[in-house]
Amino acid sequence: MKRFALIGAAGFVAERHIRAIKETGNELVCAMDTFDVMGRMDSYFPDAEFFTSEKELVQFLQQSKAKGEPVDYISICSPNYIHIKHIELALKNGCDVICEKPLVIDSKDLEKIKEWEADSGKRVNNVLQLRYHPTILKLKKDIEQSDKDFFDIDLKYITSRGKWYFKSWKGDVEKSGGIATNIGIHFFDMLTWIFGKVQKSNVSVYEATIASGELILEKAKVNWFLSLDANDLPEVATKAGKRTYRSIEVDGKEVEFSEGFTDLHTVTYQKILTGNGFGVEDARESLDLIALIRSIR
Repeated sequence: MKRFALIGAAGFVAERHIRAIKETGNELVCAMDTFDVMGRMDSYFPDAEFFTSEKELVQFLQQSKAKGEPVDYISICSPNYIHIKHIELALKNGCDVICEKPLVIDSKDLEKIKEWEADSGKRVNNVLQLRYHPTILKLKKDIEQSDKDFFDIDLKYITSRGKWYFKSWKGDVEKSGGIATNIGIHFFDMLTWIFGKVQKSNVSVYEATIASGELILEKAKVNWFLSLDANDLPEVATKAGKRTYRSIEVDGKEVEFSEGFTDLHTVTYQKILTGNGFGVEDARESLDLIALIRSIR
């Protein structure tokens, strides 16, 4: 049984991490968040310590190590712009890391992380859960076995957000990285994983709520569209009462993957705990791409 700490425990995605720790038979010994109403903990790890400051967390990590009960992993679900600080905190306290996407906002920070990994002897694992989605795995296999060398891809991802979004850190481009980083990272990682490295990028629109452009990858031309605006939802989504719409077409054929997301964090943890997680270099291509998109917006 591994001992886990969790930073950013109140965030939306954090519950998937807490559940994954539980479902893989491990223990969450402490959690931290500046938001202090954490009733969700009672359903999973009611005996876990809870802190509202990094200072308290570090003290707990040091005391646990002194007692011969060190924390093995720190899972990071904090806002994007402080991932780098929390990765450093974890490594310098002798813990392996499981960090949500984007690993960092600025891909230049990857070199710092690699230095910290070397100094600590610990590893940073990035949550790239779409790489475990059965439909995406099948698509990757089909592309690898295809006689074709090049494909036409259309990607649309619309996930409508309310007014709260733009008053939170997510709506602040300096803190979230903007729509391509905060919303698009999942899909840019998946596309570059399947269709290869970026050869060229053009950006048509880049605003707070909408972005679009064209990518040339080694094996594909990709037209992509991202939106946070409910007005962009197609009729098929609105009639079904859905506020999110995902669509990928490969050579005009729809690849359906709207379901099957709920258990992917548990699969991610299983892989990491057996030494088969995705590390710093696995994150580089998509992080370099979103940096490029921001630079030419």
